[in-house]
Amino acid sequence: MALLFFLSFLPSLSSFSQTRPRELGVPFGILPTGPLNAITDVNGLKVGHFTKVEGENIRTGVTGILPHGGNLFQEKVPGAIFVGNGFGKLAGVTQVQELGTIESPIILTNTLSVAAGIEGAVRYSLARPGNENVQSVNALVGETNDGYLNDIRGMHISPDEVIQAIESAKPGAVAEGNVGAGTGTVCFGWKGGIGTSSRKLPESLGGYTVGVLVQTNFGGNLQIAGVPVGEKLGKYPFKDALEKSDGSCMIVVATDAPVLERNLERMAQRAMMGLAKTGGIASNGSGDYVIAFSTNEKLRVPYSNPSQALLTAEFLGNDDMTALFLAVIEATEEAIVNSLFAAETMTGKDGHGVEALPKQEVLTWIKNNK
Repeated sequence: MALLFFLSFLPSLSSFSQTRPRELGVPFGILPTGPLNAITDVNGLKVGHFTKVEGENIRTGVTGILPHGGNLFQEKVPGAIFVGNGFGKLAGVTQVQELGTIESPIILTNTLSVAAGIEGAVRYSLARPGNENVQSVNALVGETNDGYLNDIRGMHISPDEVIQAIESAKPGAVAEGNVGAGTGTVCFGWKGGIGTSSRKLPESLGGYTVGVLVQTNFGGNLQIAGVPVGEKLGKYPFKDALEKSDGSCMIVVATDAPVLERNLERMAQRAMMGLAKTGGIASNGSGDYVIAFSTNEKLRVPYSNPSQALLTAEFLGNDDMTALFLAVIEATEEAIVNSLFAAETMTGKDGHGVEALPKQEVLTWIKNNK
C-alpha cells in the first residue's frame, strides 16, 4: 500500500533537541546558538516541508522558506547568491545577482522538480492579495539530485505540492533529516537531509542572529569536531564507486542584521568555509549554492516606489562584518552535521539503501578526542 505523508515540524521542542549532536556533546565553535538553534531563530522567518514517500521508489519532497510573513513581492528583502561550484540548477539566480533582492519564497527540491518549484512559487505569489496586476515573478528554486533513492525521472512533485510546502511554513522548531527536500539525499556516503542551526551575537557585537538551513547531498572526507570520521568509517572519495564525492549542497543563510546585498554575498561566501570544515570538497559534479538574505524590516525594498523617490537605509559597515562571518561558518558546519545525525536509514528506488551515520561510534571517537 502506497504511503504518502506530509510533514512540517516535529511535535515539540523537546523531541526536536534530544538527539541533536550539540545535546550529545559534540562541540561547535565559540558563539552561542539562538533558542532553537535553527534558522527560524531569525525573527519572522518561516519554514515548511512537504515530504513524499510513496511505494518503493518515491523518496523526495519540497522545503519552502519564507523570509517574512508578509507579501514578499511587495516587500522584497535584500539578498545575494554565491556559487561555490556551479554544477546545478538554481532558478532565479541572475535577477538576484542583478537587483540584489529576493521577491518569492525560497524553494528547495530535487533536480528534475525545479520546474514544478518555479510554477508553485509563481502561482503562490500571484495569488497573494495586492499582486493582482503582477505579471512577472522571480521564483528562486534550488535543488539537489536524489536519484539514487528516488525515482527522479518520474518527476513526482507537483506545483500544488510546492504550494503546500509554502503554506505549511511556520516559525518554531524545524524538522531535520529525511524530510522535505532532504527526503532522498545522501551525504558523505551516509543518509543526508535537511539540517539547521543558528548563532546569536553578543550585544557588544550588535546582538544579531544568523540562521542557516542546508539540504545535504554531497561528498568528501567527513570530519566532525576534528575527528576524521570518513577515514575511520572507510567512506571517502575514491574509496569505492557508490560513496563518490559528487553531489550537491544547498545552503540558505538568513540574518536580522542590517546588511545589504554586497555584504550578504560576503556572508554567503563564508558558508562554503563551514562546508569545508565538515570535509566537503565542492567536487566537479557538485552544485554548491548559497542564498543569503536579511530580514531587517528597515531594509525591505518596496515593489511600488514613486519615480525619482530616494530609498534610504542604514546598514552595517565592512568593519562590523567579521562576527557575522564567523556566525555563518559555525552555523553552516553545525547544520550539516545536524542533517546527518537526524537522518535515518532509507531504502528506495530499485532497492537501493543508504544507512544512517553510525552516531554512537562517532560520539565515542569525539569523546576520546577531547
